[in-house]
Amino acid sequence: MYEQSLYKILPNHVKTKVLNRNNKFKKWKYGYDEDHDMVVISKTGEIGEIYEIQNLVIALPKATDVVKSEGNKWEAAEYPKELKNIKTVFDWKNYSEQFKEKWYDYIEEEFQRREKGYWFFNKDKPTYITGTQYMYLQWSKIDIGKPDFRESNRLFYLFWEACKADRRCYGMSYLKNRRSGFSFMASGEAVNMATISSDSRFGILSKSGADAKKMFTDKVVPISVNYPFFFKPIQDGMDRPKTELAYRVPASKLTRRGLDSKTQIETLTGLDTTIDWKNTGDNAYDGEKLKLLVHDESGKWERPNNILNNWRVTKTTLRLGSRIIGKCMMGSTSNALDKGGENFKKLYHGSDVTKRNRNGQTSSGLYSLFIPMEWNYEGYIDSYGFPVFDTPKKEVLDTFGDKITLGVVEFWKNEVEGLKDDQDGLNEFYRQFPRTEEHAFRDEAKESLFNLTKIYEQIDYNVDLKNTSVVTTGTFQWHDGKLDSRVIFIPNKDGRFKISWVPPVNLQNCVIVKNGVKYPGNEHCGAFGCDSYDISGTVDKRGSNGALAGLTKFSMEDVPPNQFFLEYIARPQTAEIFFEDVLMACVFYGMPILCENNKPRLLYHFKRRGYRGFSMNRPDKVWNKLSVTEKEIGGIPNSSEDIKQAHASAIETYINSHVGKTEEGYGNMYFQRTLEDWARFNINNRTSHDASISSGLALMACNKNRYTPVFKQVKTITPLGFKKYDNKGEFSKIIR
Repeated sequence: MYEQSLYKILPNHVKTKVLNRNNKFKKWKYGYDEDHDMVVISKTGEIGEIYEIQNLVIALPKATDVVKSEGNKWEAAEYPKELKNIKTVFDWKNYSEQFKEKWYDYIEEEFQRREKGYWFFNKDKPTYITGTQYMYLQWSKIDIGKPDFRESNRLFYLFWEACKADRRCYGMSYLKNRRSGFSFMASGEAVNMATISSDSRFGILSKSGADAKKMFTDKVVPISVNYPFFFKPIQDGMDRPKTELAYRVPASKLTRRGLDSKTQIETLTGLDTTIDWKNTGDNAYDGEKLKLLVHDESGKWERPNNILNNWRVTKTTLRLGSRIIGKCMMGSTSNALDKGGENFKKLYHGSDVTKRNRNGQTSSGLYSLFIPMEWNYEGYIDSYGFPVFDTPKKEVLDTFGDKITLGVVEFWKNEVEGLKDDQDGLNEFYRQFPRTEEHAFRDEAKESLFNLTKIYEQIDYNVDLKNTSVVTTGTFQWHDGKLDSRVIFIPNKDGRFKISWVPPVNLQNCVIVKNGVKYPGNEHCGAFGCDSYDISGTVDKRGSNGALAGLTKFSMEDVPPNQFFLEYIARPQTAEIFFEDVLMACVFYGMPILCENNKPRLLYHFKRRGYRGFSMNRPDKVWNKLSVTEKEIGGIPNSSEDIKQAHASAIETYINSHVGKTEEGYGNMYFQRTLEDWARFNINNRTSHDASISSGLALMACNKNRYTPVFKQVKTITPLGFKKYDNKGEFSKIIR
């Protein structure tokens, strides 16, 4: 059985005593609660269940007035026939007071649900939806008519409400699957907020101006047109405008009749609020003030447009000084990395709520949300709005009343299997319908040097293992802080090292001292490869990372053969910290290191500390052919084409033999960043591929015998002065 949850309930997040007391006096305030590090989305002063959705803690309202329909699920209420013919507030004014009195309570209740949300029984369980989702489900018209209720969308709206409530947040960055309904939900929110906001501006951007216009005319405007009269403000201009939807009082001409003293002049008030769209560009909406920015298809901005540049500009439209006055609702699938996906990936990962600056904000200011495709795939949602993960054993109906005969997970796997021989087609399917974040940012295969099929097989396999303890994060330290003593490994979630194997105690800290120089005692067990750097900081603060990779050999020791066991990709505050990290790893495992010597400070660090014996010499030359510097510190240059080719060939051979599906099952290469770096590796531009450089050097170090120069012995015959004779016939003749 497939099991997955998009949220956790935190029953003990707030002490029961505190919870009950504040509920009794209705003291819970809408917004971020610093004391309990949670976002309260209740507007009643009371809270109930506390959810955690993608690491964001959200306090829901306390359940009250739970409505139960005949079907025990969400059912949109019928709009009373008596009110259907009333199109505007002007028509309403013409009705008798008796008629109005009949409907005041109904209208008031709808406003309350819009403000505070709505509780209903779904499969006998009290279920809360926000006011925004209520407006979407009850009063929005989309391409199929009324939207259907989906549990995934409920969680989306809870998360969005928390983004609106949190004073630290600029909005959301939603990583989605295709046909998830985001465009309609965002359009519905734009209309919902605009129709209750005065003196405000609402904007729409998409991957192109044409797409933004289409979203405006085909989604925003129809939703506004179909609102009931009591939610519909006075509107200026056409009923179905093409560029701007204006909720304001139309300008009127002064006529003689209008100036007639007998005519009563009624002063009308409007919201003076607009919704419009802009052409795609880095400076779209620059200098303006927005209450809501809808950012659709933000993962598909292609050159010269750049979503990162645009967000830096539009972010300022949502604030006045330090105060956030507007929000951004951003959502998209991702294009291939070089077609806008890379920038969106950076923006998405910069929106991680667990990584905040001292102001309590993420680096982007947004909050990231990812909902896997199996939660929101059309045709595999039951009539209660829940996804059908597994193939049903008894009859299950979808939202249209049709039978669901297959589970969505099996359907997805069948699609993947059918595309196994079309790598680009498979990657496109992954991006359109991702089950993991890695799927969503899967790149095109056309420029890959290595076997992408095997790399991605391994990546997907590793994702399935993410809840196991295959890889441990931590740090290395000298015992009791004493340099050159014994190194210990300490698990630490914020550590820079990731390891998948720790040697037995008898192999730890195995160092041999010869003539005052320290040598690795476990050279027969494995080796390290390193891509170093020399300068602590760079001008743009974007210098490449230092990278270290550890690989085992086949040996008679208790060591798993041919396994990458360590990954280090980081750039600490100083280069010296990096050098010491590398040194401690080498000492702990007792293994040598092969490092590029074009940035020699790391190698000099090893020599200065007495560890020259750990630094391997380049394997493609004998000792007497090494340069003076190479003899002094070791290492291998990165400029030689032969070295580059040998390096890439080593990675290619390893991938084909030990990564992805093998005869024994799956490979044991568990480091995702290195695998992803291999997938993007460009031999002509190696600078940014720190993980590939270090892992390739580790492979060369463990297989150094392959690169040892072979000298051919040329046999020469030295004449000794003896003549040779041809002895055929009666007389011998000298061979001249």
